[in-house]
Amino acid sequence: MNMCIIFIKTGDDILVIHNNIIKAKFIHRPNRFKAYVSINGEESMVHVPNTGRCREILIPGCTVILREENNPSRKTKYDLIGGYKGDRFINIDSHIPNKVVEEALKNRKIEILKEYVNIQREKTFGNSRFDFKLTNNDGGECYLEVKGVTLEENGVVKFPDAPTERGTKHLLELVEVKKLDKAAAVLFLIQMEGVKYFTPHDDMDSKFGEALRFAKENGVHILAYDCTVGENFIKLKDQINIKL
Repeated sequence: MNMCIIFIKTGDDILVIHNNIIKAKFIHRPNRFKAYVSINGEESMVHVPNTGRCREILIPGCTVILREENNPSRKTKYDLIGGYKGDRFINIDSHIPNKVVEEALKNRKIEILKEYVNIQREKTFGNSRFDFKLTNNDGGECYLEVKGVTLEENGVVKFPDAPTERGTKHLLELVEVKKLDKAAAVLFLIQMEGVKYFTPHDDMDSKFGEALRFAKENGVHILAYDCTVGENFIKLKDQINIKL
């Protein structure tokens, strides 16, 4: 699995990319996993660590940010981790959201989940594997799924940017968690800042939107947070409004 190398800036909860970061010009993306960019006028193939479409970000000629990966077994030297949409920088690395949320959980930055002291990654419930299983001092459990959000239109952020049967399945499974008197939550991590509100992208995947509303009606916590984002760092910022 292609993972970034990061360290935590003590006291600030900032995920800082330790690898070399460079700018390039985006050319095109022939498939989900690779793209071609121009680095100082030379065309190069890079890996894209995001299976979403990102079409409104990855526009020919736009400025993108690459992270150098020092792995001799790789076919590509760089990962494309973000791009500029006008003046707004958007991180698109799908490995980042769980890392940001994990730090926020450890530092009690997510108000509704502050009671949970034990944080476990990648835990299975039923037929789904969730990003986190949280436990409080009384043994109470909460299953948490994290979704990274990169789609923005006029300040409104939406998920998903491509149909996601897996995402819908996760939401319905969280409802099953609630039926067993456990807590359940889904957190949409907005990989940018300065947005108005979050809403499900019904035009892209109406079943996901229906499942999200169903989950809300059945007691699943629906959360959305934006991030302070730079070319080489990202940090959980503020809880934002949700319109279902």
